[in-house]
Amino acid sequence: ILKEFMVRNTYIYPPVPSMRIIGDIMEYTAAHMPRFNSISISGYHMQEAGANQALELAFTLADGKEYVKTALAKGLDVDAFAGRLSFFWAVGMNFYLEIAKMRAARLLWCRIMKEVGAQKPKSLMLRTHCQTSGWSLTEQDPYNNVVRTTIEAMAAVFGGTQSLHTNSFDEAIALPTEFSSRIARNTQLIIQEETHIPNVVDPWAGSYMMEKLTQDMADAAWAIIEEVEAMGGMIKAVDSGWAKLKIEAAAAEKQARIDSGKDVIVGVNKYKLKDEDPIEARDIDNVAVREGQIARLKSIRASRDEAQVQAALQALTAAAESGEGNLLDLSIQAMRLRATGGEVSDALEKIYGRHRADTQKVTGVYAAAYDSAEGWEQLKAEIEAFATAQGRRPRVMVSKLGQDGHDRGAKVVATAFADLGFDVDMGPLFQTPEECARQAIENDVHAVGVSTLAAGHKTLVPAIIAELKKQGADDIIVFVGGVIPRQDYEMLYEAGVKGIYGPGTPIPASAKDVLEQIKKALGTAP
Repeated sequence: ILKEFMVRNTYIYPPVPSMRIIGDIMEYTAAHMPRFNSISISGYHMQEAGANQALELAFTLADGKEYVKTALAKGLDVDAFAGRLSFFWAVGMNFYLEIAKMRAARLLWCRIMKEVGAQKPKSLMLRTHCQTSGWSLTEQDPYNNVVRTTIEAMAAVFGGTQSLHTNSFDEAIALPTEFSSRIARNTQLIIQEETHIPNVVDPWAGSYMMEKLTQDMADAAWAIIEEVEAMGGMIKAVDSGWAKLKIEAAAAEKQARIDSGKDVIVGVNKYKLKDEDPIEARDIDNVAVREGQIARLKSIRASRDEAQVQAALQALTAAAESGEGNLLDLSIQAMRLRATGGEVSDALEKIYGRHRADTQKVTGVYAAAYDSAEGWEQLKAEIEAFATAQGRRPRVMVSKLGQDGHDRGAKVVATAFADLGFDVDMGPLFQTPEECARQAIENDVHAVGVSTLAAGHKTLVPAIIAELKKQGADDIIVFVGGVIPRQDYEMLYEAGVKGIYGPGTPIPASAKDVLEQIKKALGTAP
């Protein structure tokens, strides 16, 4: 849950009550499900959101330490639960550093667990799952992603992962097809069955280069962990927004290096294909999925004992309020009576409320890393000219609609646009189209940019355009960025979208186009 407040954003309650839930899960599983992994301590989403390897390693281990402290505060014996803690790393394209990160992780976790009094060998072990990077996948020349995933998968195996998830090559375009999923699965099978790589426990042991990288990684991560401890632990680092801003700064710097050509992405900013053949993309009928889920919920609610369900939910709310009882135990009792996940969540929300994230953004990082190239300075000058002519700067609102918590792209775009001279508002996460339109009108923006990575664009983007029109603000232009299949572009343009910027679009290019669209809407374009 702690990484949710930093990057993934699928939190519900504030950090402190969320940690009570974690403690109750660890208590219940230690007593009733001793072979169940009570928690996945995840760094994956941190790297996907922009963290470098040292940040991912440090924040993940610091999160793990916080979970252990929470369980100990409940009176649990560390050796009763520590052996079932599980980790989850991202594996990106920096081959050597990813291997070093995983080797350093085991070293540092053993140190942390000894500090809290763990005795059993299994309590000192770091067991981990890995997933190849989704962020490193490109929409352009997508078959290159098969190679990227293979290299990342090999790094995970060399680093000693216990289990592995390989992404499909088309996931920067749409949800994966059966064809692409089979290639992803077979990538693992070929490494496992044909290469003999898994036959050696640690093939890099004794390599001066790898041993030095591992030690350097451990030292860098430990310094960050000590900084977190000085703040009072990871809950304080998360609650203050410090950890989130560290990751967002790293993301902005990385994107600027790509956009300026300092970091090469094959097929995107170097060795580009002149013409690309379209590939088959999976298409999801959002309306049918939603209707099917609603029908299932209606059926469940019609067939259960409503009085028993409500009594179980009231008991859950009472436990949240009193601090007594085990929340997982009470949730299981309610769900066995066929309470839904949403109802159980609402029962706790009555006491805990909902967490609202701060939408602060980093500034200056993208511009510094972009290194003031000629095109950058020209675009800044055009924005200044606009401000002089209009009496104010071009104002955009960057928004996330629906249940899509991945905000790396939104935050990087907001940072870069602000560094160029736009006035930028960040909408809160999980907005409805109605809320987004209302905020855009109240803030008097010229444009709304929707970042979408969860296949909701066909429903949510036309809805925001319709809502702006309904509220008499159809002069506010709408542009879209993120994972959008080419086959959906025409539909979005017909709905009124003025610009679509897929993965790999240089931010200065999208910013220039947005500025031109704003000028056109104002009738000032030449």
